[in-house]
Amino acid sequence: MDLTNKNCLVTGGTRGIGRAIAKMLALAGARVAICGRHETAVGWAATGLESETGNKVKGKAADVSLHKDVVELFAYVTAELGPLDVLVNNAGIGIFGAVGELSEEQWKATIETNLYGAFYCVRQALPSFETRGGGHIVNIGSMAGAHAFAGGAAYNASKFGLTGFTEATMQDLRSKNVRVSYVMPGSTATEFSGGDSEAGAAWKIWPEDVAEVVSMLLRMPERTLVSRVEIRPSQPKS
Repeated sequence: MDLTNKNCLVTGGTRGIGRAIAKMLALAGARVAICGRHETAVGWAATGLESETGNKVKGKAADVSLHKDVVELFAYVTAELGPLDVLVNNAGIGIFGAVGELSEEQWKATIETNLYGAFYCVRQALPSFETRGGGHIVNIGSMAGAHAFAGGAAYNASKFGLTGFTEATMQDLRSKNVRVSYVMPGSTATEFSGGDSEAGAAWKIWPEDVAEVVSMLLRMPERTLVSRVEIRPSQPKS
């Protein structure tokens, strides 16, 4: 896919992996929209991305765990950019703790943001893809969607669920010229994982590395679908 003038939405695009992906898309000539839960952060991120890329970036506050917010988000994006060509489901939260220590609210927030949010966004994107004659969905998951760990009951459940959802969605949509891919990063230098590339986390994957993988997925010839990519630090911390 030539990204020039393509309409793209990146959820959770105010920082970390989402911001890096939005920047990559804008630099490639795409028209980009981002969302995040906090209006101020969305505004700052969109303004910063415009300055860094020289391309217009739109932003709207939205909590993807809320169906109403997602409906309003897609109405906004369609009005500002037009029908979507690319959806990147990146929004997510991590709440960790032993299963006996997790509250009902923590479990619900994790599942509804990380899994329901992707479902809501995919459903809202389908009319756009039909209008455009195809499209590409990239779900940003985690190696936690394949490997469980102690204290990860809610997070693992959401990411294992996202793996299954993505693979089934790929089967549903491939005959409609919609490619669906899943990226599974390991330890990444973001605030989400408790450190960034400027704070001694150079051994980790950087957000720009994940954005590079997303760029590769989107630029593959239309005859080829890369359905799943696992990314690990090449030299894990000893």
